[in-house]
Amino acid sequence: MSTPLIFALQSKGRLAEQTHDYLAASGLAVTGGQGREYTGRIAGLDGVEIVYLQSGEIPAQLEAGTVHLGVTGEDLLREKSLDMDASMSLLKPLGFGRADLVVAVPRGWIDVRSMTDLHDVCTDFHRRHGRRLRVATKYLSLTRKFFADQGVSDYRIVESLGATEGAPNSGAAEVIVDITSTGSTLSANNLKTLGDGLILRSQACLAASLNAKWSSAALDALRQLLDMIEARERARERKHVQFAAGSGGNSLSAVLTALEKEYGCVAQLDGAGGYLHCPAASLYPVTAQLRAAGCRHVSITQPDYIFEPQNALYDNFVARINDATS
Repeated sequence: MSTPLIFALQSKGRLAEQTHDYLAASGLAVTGGQGREYTGRIAGLDGVEIVYLQSGEIPAQLEAGTVHLGVTGEDLLREKSLDMDASMSLLKPLGFGRADLVVAVPRGWIDVRSMTDLHDVCTDFHRRHGRRLRVATKYLSLTRKFFADQGVSDYRIVESLGATEGAPNSGAAEVIVDITSTGSTLSANNLKTLGDGLILRSQACLAASLNAKWSSAALDALRQLLDMIEARERARERKHVQFAAGSGGNSLSAVLTALEKEYGCVAQLDGAGGYLHCPAASLYPVTAQLRAAGCRHVSITQPDYIFEPQNALYDNFVARINDATS
């Protein structure tokens, strides 16, 4: 029996809901996983088994190769993996679950605006108090790397097990590194982000393991899944324009060729009429040129899916697997 593609999703929370919504909108509705169920499937897509994990478990399972695919935040993928770039491929950012990982200091530190300023504070703090300035965070690896890159060394990390933003007020730390979506929670705790203290702009990502055993069935399922996602996204960005041709057939052909070059339209003449797909932002100038060429009954619809012969996401990933095993 062929090994199925194992697809790890978060078991609960807002990101889990957004992931289910995203997949359903791409024609990949997830079923199962309710109540005591720990597995599910994708309706209409054989060869895929959904497993539900906690968000922090997904990077480790991808790195170990026990799951083929996973969806979680890029912040967790980079923090929880020993060597993310060697063990997995970030196939696609999904456009939701956006949050920034930032360095934040007390708002009262009016002269501290940058990482260089923080470096000076760390040095002065150690000299004055005989101990290192404390930085509270759940992101130990990303914090250490960023601080090292910025030349900040005279500090120590306090691992945060609760609400990180409350650490300065409680006296547990002087500075924090934390994830924020709007900055409102930081502001409510009298904290401010440093001007150059952005560590990572994170969002939910679809990641694939380079260490998993990819059977032909698992690769076929991956191709189907990526085809559906890409076709749906491509359709969201384009409009289907249908028209009846006027009397100037030769000039219309020239217009369509020009539209393909200028706007990236994909056009097709069909007897007394034709159609094209164009970027949504270019809809008006495209239809204006069609009407100027004598086209009648120009109508616009929104396609659900637009499939292309090739899928770059799939082809690039397969190439990485082949390179790793050759």
